[in-house]
Amino acid sequence: MSEQLQRAILYEEKRAEDKEIQESKPSFHVCAPVGWINDPNGFSCYQGNYHLFYQYHPYDTHWGPMHWGHSRTSDFIKWEQLPCALAPDTPYDGQGCFSGTAIEHDGKHVLMYTSVQEQLSEDGKSLNRQTQSIAIGDGIHYEKLECNPVITGDMLPEGNSIEDFRDPKLWKEGNTFYALMGNKGGDGDGQIVLFSSQDLKSWKFERILDRSRDMYGKMWECPDFFPLDGKQLLIVSPQFMQAQGAEFHSGNNSLYFVGEYAPETKTFLRNRPYQIDYGMDFYAPQTTAAMDGRRILIGWLQSWDNYLTPDTAKWSGMMTIPREISLKNGKLIQVPVRELDLYHKNEVKHDHVQIKEEDAPLSLEGICGRCLDMTIEVENGTYDTFTILLAADGENQTALIWDRRERLFTTDRTYCGMTKDLLTRRSMLLEDTDERIRLRIVMDKYSVEVFVNDGQKAMTSLIYTPLKAQGILFRAKGSLTFSVVKYDVAVN
Repeated sequence: MSEQLQRAILYEEKRAEDKEIQESKPSFHVCAPVGWINDPNGFSCYQGNYHLFYQYHPYDTHWGPMHWGHSRTSDFIKWEQLPCALAPDTPYDGQGCFSGTAIEHDGKHVLMYTSVQEQLSEDGKSLNRQTQSIAIGDGIHYEKLECNPVITGDMLPEGNSIEDFRDPKLWKEGNTFYALMGNKGGDGDGQIVLFSSQDLKSWKFERILDRSRDMYGKMWECPDFFPLDGKQLLIVSPQFMQAQGAEFHSGNNSLYFVGEYAPETKTFLRNRPYQIDYGMDFYAPQTTAAMDGRRILIGWLQSWDNYLTPDTAKWSGMMTIPREISLKNGKLIQVPVRELDLYHKNEVKHDHVQIKEEDAPLSLEGICGRCLDMTIEVENGTYDTFTILLAADGENQTALIWDRRERLFTTDRTYCGMTKDLLTRRSMLLEDTDERIRLRIVMDKYSVEVFVNDGQKAMTSLIYTPLKAQGILFRAKGSLTFSVVKYDVAVN
């Protein structure tokens, strides 16, 4: 074990004894052990458990030299913290072990990650050269291959970037290993490149699988590529996008393409992309196949451009609730993993609640809290808007607003307690929604994840509202009838 890795593990162990850190964390979402985390990495099944790694800087609550943090679960809800798995401790990854993937092979856990090395160009400028490396382990301890890096920018066609060449997605077909990486082409646009290997050590370039085509951002980060319900999905997280209607926002997005993949010719024909999550804090999702055949997706529940972490916090960054995904009418359906139901406590139901515009914001007995799973169904009514106020206490609140006339669903965290001038409002269009709307809301202290109409669309955002704000209120412009069922979520 290197000195850098040992230092990180000892630092984790010491901070694990800090009661204040532990009590401040979410109850059932993966979050930073200490310090900073971003992209999920290596989401995989190994020897009967599910493993999740993540970009990790233990020594600060801001991005820094990237390690791989490590958590494990048997049910996607209750997570065990494992020791830091990778540290930037070799010449070829001294500037960071960036994002990557994992598979089980021959009884071993194989990690493939982007290794970053700082070099000087001919004119003396510093540049980070991004290559791909492999570490193999037993689910706890991992050793980097002596032949690393196994894929370098020299293997790309001439003209493609060796600085923006990262985030491998590894899988095996028959006797051949394949890996996709995000890359920036000679024209400056994002693209996905495909490599193959017979032994994980010697790799060759196959082809450029897909391109941005100057339509969906620039650099494409964190690709994922997998079959789902008879189709093939490509997930990418583009940087530097410009807003396009209600579908794509400016900055970093996470998109999916549905298409057909021909393994013989290694060609992917796809349709137009759609947003995966329309909230203010969602990026770099990654999927794995569950042991029962489900495809499970998890994303980083934070944003690059809107850093909400309080200055007093000792950790920054968390993951979404793992989501079961499927396709319906060519579009992605996302719902929280069914295992969440096993942690439901204290059911509270209110059926056929009537609310009118002249009513003050309505509170319902037992409908409150910050660690919960709540479903609300609007049954009928003559109204323009229906609003749910979460984490409310008279001073703070986060509003979920359904505008029936405009068919827009909005999260507004203007009054969630933040003291910085950051993004506070985002909307999504529900073009396929009829008069009845069904909202499933999962909260875990600082996060709000909304799943509309059984997962047709999702919206995820952070709120660092003081935990004393426990209220949930309802109001309407017009009159309507709705029903609600709420469960507390308890993992201890």
